[in-house]
Amino acid sequence: MLQVLLVVHLLIALALVGVILLQRSEGGALGIGGGGGMMTSRAAGNLLTRTTAILATGFFVTSLGLALIANSRGQAGSIMDVTPATSTPGAPAKPAAPAPEVPTAPTAPISR
Repeated sequence: MLQVLLVVHLLIALALVGVILLQRSEGGALGIGGGGGMMTSRAAGNLLTRTTAILATGFFVTSLGLALIANSRGQAGSIMDVTPATSTPGAPAKPAAPAPEVPTAPTAPISR
């Protein structure tokens, strides 16, 4: 159920971003709603405004649903507080072998 609701939530979020980007800005520089076409600019504005409101409501409802599902799982705190299962302490590792001693005198003759 959680995965289905999460996918729906993400699809609504993408659709909401797309619909918001289609709307005409106050300056009209970034909007697509200019010129002819099937709808007048007023009808397109009403459709985009109504679609934005519906998608925003769906986004809000799915956000609440995801929060309720996460809360009903009984996990208190944040996901950042949970430690991964692989970090359980085991037997201590063996110490590394000591490094070989560095000779004080050169082993090869030095030409002068």
